[in-house]
Amino acid sequence: MLKVTLKKSKIKATKSQRETIRGLGLTRINSSRVLEDTPAIRGMAGKVGHLVDVEKIDN
Repeated sequence: MLKVTLKKSKIKATKSQRETIRGLGLTRINSSRVLEDTPAIRGMAGKVGHLVDVEKIDN
């Protein structure tokens, strides 16, 4: 499982990056989601890596 937290504002992000953040389920700064560790989620987190923090958590 991955815990993804939005750490920076999405105001200056591109439209594609804003859509990726929305796809991860993040809405506000410091909002977090715990998501399954899949290649798709890792790719999305990598695309907006400069805006989010990603932690690996064990079940």
